[in-house]
Amino acid sequence: MMGWTTLLLALREIRRNLMRSFLTVLGIVIGVAAVVTMVTLGNGATQSVSDQISSLGSNLLMLRPGQRMGPGSSSGAPNFKAEDAEAIKTQVGSLKAVAPTVSRTSVVVVGTKNWATSITGSNSDYFTSGNWTLEDGRYFSATEERAGKAVCVIGATVRKELFEAHSPVGDTMRIKQFSCEVIGVLAAKGQSAMGRDQDDTVVMPLRTVQRRLTGKQDVNTILISMQDGASTEQVTNQLTVLMRERRKLSDNEDDDFSIRDTKEIAQTLSGAIGTMTALLGAVAAVSLLVGGIGIMNIMLVSVTERTREIGIRLAIGALEKEVLMQFLTEAVVLSAFGGLVGLLLAAIACYGLASVLSLPFLFSPSINLLAFGFSAAIGVIFGYVPARRAAQLDPIEALRHE
Repeated sequence: MMGWTTLLLALREIRRNLMRSFLTVLGIVIGVAAVVTMVTLGNGATQSVSDQISSLGSNLLMLRPGQRMGPGSSSGAPNFKAEDAEAIKTQVGSLKAVAPTVSRTSVVVVGTKNWATSITGSNSDYFTSGNWTLEDGRYFSATEERAGKAVCVIGATVRKELFEAHSPVGDTMRIKQFSCEVIGVLAAKGQSAMGRDQDDTVVMPLRTVQRRLTGKQDVNTILISMQDGASTEQVTNQLTVLMRERRKLSDNEDDDFSIRDTKEIAQTLSGAIGTMTALLGAVAAVSLLVGGIGIMNIMLVSVTERTREIGIRLAIGALEKEVLMQFLTEAVVLSAFGGLVGLLLAAIACYGLASVLSLPFLFSPSINLLAFGFSAAIGVIFGYVPARRAAQLDPIEALRHE
């Protein structure tokens, strides 16, 4: 009963100076909203990166010349050949698909429309390793691969830019000096973790691209999809031994190729995003401390303003702990109210920003409860000193106060 009365008294005092109370809790509101927003968006970004990396392919290894990943990173190391992919397929166990690939950027023309896109040459394992599915048509056959026929499967972006709404299957498009028959359309995937549009692509048989576009038998990348449950370390070791043998590297020579696991890439990117999120959350949490200092300042002013009232309460029999509890309750109510308003603003901000940034909105009960609990704790910590000062006032001196 005493606790309820103390709460009502605290609410009455807060209502007496609404503008001052609002300005007091503003730091708590901003701090809670900023922390929850940063962490929620960070979690959404991490999930988005994981999903985008997964879209590259399941249990996927990427074999490239040179020691670094990315365009222009071969550092003079020789490219692979299609025969290297065949050797991997026959001599390395626990594999589901092996796709030698070569890519070029070229302008594709359909009627009066043209579009610059990525042309990828590979075999039918490319679609398996990359988790691609068909929206329309079919993949190219083994016969078409061996013959190097001018057939192609296009991505959703290429379809939208060149063919608009109608089905392009059976139509032809011109790439440089030759025509290519569209035999399939890939289901949309969206952007990759690096921001590249995965649907802006045209996939053709490897021999077709080598003969008609690159003029060389080189292969830039070999995509290797492992079977479910396969040991990444074991497969990587087998690949390393095989490629060193095929590239005739002596024992004292370093590898002139690199093997990257997409799961490893996802973990690296997620770790970087997590670190940045924690840093931003820590910076935002500083405003919570600023809000706590604001509460302490206003509560000290309130004690000074209400010195005579405190003296009267103590003179008529109020206990020190009751006065302490009243002022402490006021501080906690202020900070808790600020925490609730901050959570509401964070929810609105997260929903809006997630839509704008194309991130998944992941509501985290734990971070919301933690932020609210921390805001209430701020009230206890920073409200204790003013409350203790009020409780320790001498009733006689307090009554003399003007």
